[in-house]
This record gives sequence, structure tokens and C-alpha cells, in this order.
Amino acid sequence: MRAAAAEPVAADCTTGCAEVRCTVPVIPFVEWLGIRTERASEGESVLRHVPTADHLNAFDVVHGGVCMTLLDVAMAAAARSVEPGMGVVTIEMKTSFLRPAKGELVCQGRLLHRTATMAFTEANVVDAAGKTCAHATGTFKYVRRLATGRRSVQGMRGAAEKGAPVLTTHPES
Repeated sequence: MRAAAAEPVAADCTTGCAEVRCTVPVIPFVEWLGIRTERASEGESVLRHVPTADHLNAFDVVHGGVCMTLLDVAMAAAARSVEPGMGVVTIEMKTSFLRPAKGELVCQGRLLHRTATMAFTEANVVDAAGKTCAHATGTFKYVRRLATGRRSVQGMRGAAEKGAPVLTTHPES
């Protein structure tokens, strides 16, 4: 049974010979892509991805969207690693693609600076040959974890789809 998307789960993350415990949220899209978090601690993160044919573009290299997802998740994990009780949301992200990405990819994220509410980060995607394929900088906002279950937005949507009345608020009220 999988934990709810907004709930943190402990994952065994392996980095070389050392095993490190880290807390990472379950993100269904990231799981579907096959991205694995190896480390997320002390303002740094390491993610790994082995692309399949489904992850390639028309030029037979890894699609830029896969690389951008790696970068986004690595930066978010680095930001969260110093504030594990909070979630983060992407405010902005600038990505530069340096060369086509091929083979197994490793993405390293790093927290550059943080304030009480914001995190400033960077990340690199490196291919199987050890060459940097993409680089990004990103700004993230620390937020409280969203509610899950019946009172959450997802729960209300589910109730509405089943015909249950849903209370809404309007700015005028």
C-alpha cells in the first residue's frame, strides 16, 4: 500500500557503499518516470534515472522534460532536506541544456541560500559518460504540507464527482 502523495515516507537511499536514511515525499509522477532518490540531506541531493525508450524524444535522446523533472525534484529535495517538516513549491526555474542526455543520468541538487520562506538552489544532470547535460537554478517557497483525505482539495473533487454537495467560498462573501 502506497502512502498519500503529501505524506513523507522514509526511504532507504543508497550512496555508494554507505546507506543513508532520508525522508522523501512519494510523488506518483516521479515514481512513474523511475527516478530514484539516493540521498537528500544537509542541503544536497542525488537522484538517479535509467531512461527507457518511453523517455526519449524524436532524436533518440532523453526528452528535455525528463531532465527538467530530475532538476526540479533534485532542487526541491535539497531544499526540503534542511526543513523536513515543510514542503516546497517551485516558484521559478531556469534550465540550460548543454548537450543531449544519453544513458543513465545522475542529478545532483544543492541548496545555495535560504531564508525563512524561500530556498535558492541549483542542480546538474550528468550522463553516463560523466558529462553535464543540463543545469538549472530554482527558487522554492517553503509551505506547510497540504491536507489529505476528505477535507483536502482532492477529497472535495472526489466528493463532487460522486454528486455530493461541496461548499465553496467566494471572495465577495
